[in-house]
Amino acid sequence: MNKTPSPREVAVNLLDQVLGEERLLSELTGAPRFQKLPPADRAAAQRLALDTLRGLERADRILKPFLRKQPPLRVLNTLRLATVELCQGGAAHGVVNDAVDIVAKGKKTAGLKGLVNAVLRKVVTKGPEEWEKLRIPRLPKWLREPLVMAWGREAVAEIEAAHFAGAPLDLSARGDAERLAEKVGGELLPTGSVRIQGQVQVSALAGYDTGAFWVQDAAAALPVKLLGDVKDLRVLDMCAAPGGKTLQLASAGAHVTALDISENRMARVQENLTRMGLAAEIVVSDALDHSAKPYDAILLDAPCSATGTIRRHPDLPHAKTGDGIMELIGLQSAMIDKALDLLKPGGTLIFCTCSLIPDEGEVQIEEALERHPNLTVDTPLPQGISAEWKSSEGGIRLRPDYWADRGGMDGFYMARLIKAA
Repeated sequence: MNKTPSPREVAVNLLDQVLGEERLLSELTGAPRFQKLPPADRAAAQRLALDTLRGLERADRILKPFLRKQPPLRVLNTLRLATVELCQGGAAHGVVNDAVDIVAKGKKTAGLKGLVNAVLRKVVTKGPEEWEKLRIPRLPKWLREPLVMAWGREAVAEIEAAHFAGAPLDLSARGDAERLAEKVGGELLPTGSVRIQGQVQVSALAGYDTGAFWVQDAAAALPVKLLGDVKDLRVLDMCAAPGGKTLQLASAGAHVTALDISENRMARVQENLTRMGLAAEIVVSDALDHSAKPYDAILLDAPCSATGTIRRHPDLPHAKTGDGIMELIGLQSAMIDKALDLLKPGGTLIFCTCSLIPDEGEVQIEEALERHPNLTVDTPLPQGISAEWKSSEGGIRLRPDYWADRGGMDGFYMARLIKAA
């Protein structure tokens, strides 16, 4: 019978696939093989992988003087993970022993276990002090350069600092958010989300089993709030997965149609609706093929580069290269046009993307207004949001460095559009 791998070994497996095969962590951690692990091991492995990806640049700089040539990826990722742990206060004995064991297990890497042991002994001595001297890890050039053009070098440096700091856990409450904050030991944010700092097992939180909350970044919770009162309205959540906005709409009393092309992701949406005791019509289909009688309101969280979520998903810059963004921009435009076809006269369209790239946000709205003379922008400021975050064309631009003292927020763009009656 195979022994259950340690969280460190599982984390190295994840790193091998992200850095060697350009796969996303969300895809890997959703796989049955990962889900079969004990919950505590899953949480530990995921945390180790995320910490390593955030600190990858620093780890490589620390390891470079101790390596004459770059070892195989499996060995390098083991060294990277161990270096990050050691430099962040991990117990040397356990970290080094586990790293040696991981390398010793592989037929192609076993001969390098002595190297791993020797290198990490040097890291134990010199690494932690060097770690604090190194710069905040930077975004790859394919992303950093356009963001510098959009927001300036100082802002991008602050965004990178927010990415490196990571993301706390945000919850949306079904009911009284202040009471939920008290029950889970969290902070009630100005926008109404509840934030918990530190490592948390979501399923162990008070209220999880009774559907008192769902996990949703504070920025991602705002687009639905732009709709105002949706009770008894027919609302289309046009790209619904992973489902946070569907839950918001359903809990507010809307008659929701949740539409998405991914059957697997929509199964998760249905699971969460069931856990929350909420209902929505689930439709698995290409949004561009959808037909129905006109909706009162539509929420379009369009497919995008997801560059605003890197503080929570540090694998993205490593698993993506920027290829395909132009195709996404074209798809977003087509989806806006389709949404307007499905919207009744006088209806409201919320367009949003979790992107930091203006072409996937501000520019989309500017161009939509040119294509549709019957369209106007009327975006209210949600509770707790600064007027300085309003963008020139009338939308709202959020960045990871906003609320830095509280733990930041996802990068997001959102705008409320009104179709003429």
